[in-house]
Amino acid sequence: MTLAPVLDRIDADLPQALERLKDLLRIPSISTDPAFKADCDRTADWLVADLASMGFEASKRPTPGHPMVVAKYKGPEGAPHLLFYGHYDVQPVDPLELWDNDPFDPQIEDLGDKKVIRGRGTADDKGQLMTFVEAFRAWIAEHGSLPLSVTVFLEGEEESGSPSLIPFLQENADELKADLAVICDTGLYDGRVPSITTMLRGLLGEELTIKAASRDLHSGSYGGAAINPIRVLADIIDSLHDDQGRITIEGFYDDVPELPEELRQQWQGLGFDHSRFLGDVGLSRPAGEQDRTPLEMIWSRPTCEVNGIWGGYTGAGFKTVLPAEAHAKISFRLVGQQDPLKLREAFRAHVRARLPEDVEVEFHGHGNSPASVMTITDPAFEKSLQALTEEWQIPAAYTGAGGSIPIAGYFKTYLGMDAMLIGFGRDDDQIHSPNEKYDLESFHKGTRSWARILDKLATK
Repeated sequence: MTLAPVLDRIDADLPQALERLKDLLRIPSISTDPAFKADCDRTADWLVADLASMGFEASKRPTPGHPMVVAKYKGPEGAPHLLFYGHYDVQPVDPLELWDNDPFDPQIEDLGDKKVIRGRGTADDKGQLMTFVEAFRAWIAEHGSLPLSVTVFLEGEEESGSPSLIPFLQENADELKADLAVICDTGLYDGRVPSITTMLRGLLGEELTIKAASRDLHSGSYGGAAINPIRVLADIIDSLHDDQGRITIEGFYDDVPELPEELRQQWQGLGFDHSRFLGDVGLSRPAGEQDRTPLEMIWSRPTCEVNGIWGGYTGAGFKTVLPAEAHAKISFRLVGQQDPLKLREAFRAHVRARLPEDVEVEFHGHGNSPASVMTITDPAFEKSLQALTEEWQIPAAYTGAGGSIPIAGYFKTYLGMDAMLIGFGRDDDQIHSPNEKYDLESFHKGTRSWARILDKLATK
C-alpha cells in the first residue's frame, strides 16, 4: 500500500469531509444536561453508521449514562493494533447571547489569513476525532483496507466527568486492549508546531476547615485572647512553600523525577517566550521554584496552589468578628510517580502538625488522579514524530501538558497500554467558550497527518 494516493484522496474529498463534520456538529450532544440525552444517543448512532459504512464492525454500547461507540477493523496479519480514542459529547453553550451564530449550525468563516469552522464541538472534540476517521476513510477508499488493525473507542461523557468510563474499561478490557492507544484531544504547540504530548500532570484536590471557638466572637471582647481560625489557616498556607518556591510537605518530592537532559534541550529549542507568557496576563516574575524555567514548571514540576479561601464576614460594610471557622480549597498538580493518596495523607499530617491548642481541622477530598508519563522508547513515538514533521514541514516535538487528561492514565492502569496524545487544536480555538472554532488547516493537515502516521506505523 502506498501513501501518495491516500493523501491525494484526502485533498480531493475535503469538501465532502467538511460536510460530514457539519452533519455531526449539528447534533447537540451536551452530556451534562439530561434534556439532551436523546441527542447524545443520536450522535452515537451517527458515528456507528459512519464507521460501519467503511467496513468497521461498529456498535453502540449502553452504559448507565451515555453510550460508548466501539468499532473494530482487522488489518493484515501481524500488523500493529492501535486503539483510537475521542469523545463525541460537547460542553453546554451558555451564555447563548455571546455566540455570533447558532452554536449547532456550523459555519465556515474566512478570517483573512485563514478559514475556520465555527460551532460547538468543532475543536473539542468532534473536529479532532473526525481527522482520524477521515484518514481511515481515505485509506480504505484507495486500497480497500487499512494498513494495520484499528479499534475506535468514542466516549459520550468526557465533558461530564466520565462516570461510566472506568467500569466500561474494566468490563471490556480484553476487547479494547491494543499495542498502543492514541488520543486526539490535544493541540499544536504555539499554534504551529506539531507535537506528541508525553507528560500529563495528575491532580489532587483538598478542602480544609479550621475550627476554634464554638461560635463567632466579638473582636472587642475576645480579640487577642481567643485564637482566630483565619490566622491559623494563613499560617498553614504560608508554611506550604519556602522562599524559593519549593513545596515543604514532608516527602513531597520523593517520587518526582528529574527531566532528562535530552528532553530539556528539546524544550529549550521550542523558543518558549517566558516573558510574553507571563506578560500576557499582566505578570512579570515567575513565582514557582526559582531554579526552574516556567516551561519546566508547567510541564514537568508539581504544584501546590490555593484555589479559594474564606471565613468571617465578607459582605458589604464591616463586621468586627472572630469567626469560628475558616476554609480553603487547595489543589496539587502531580508528576512522575507521585501517589495522590500518599500525598493526601502527607498534606493532612502537615496541617495537623501546625494546629495550636483548641483548634481542630476537618478535611474533604475532591478527587485524585496520578500523572501520566509515556514510554517514548516505543518506536511508534519516533515514527509518528517523523510523520508529523513531514506533513507540517516543521520539526515535531515531544511536549508536556500542565493539565490533566485522565483517560491516558486509565489506559495504562486498566488496559496496560501507553498512549500517544496527538491533536491539532490551537490556543485560540475557544473551547468551552462561545464561538468555538477549529482551523480548516488543522482539520485538513490533521487528517493528512493521521494518514502518514498509519503508513509509518504499518511499516516494520
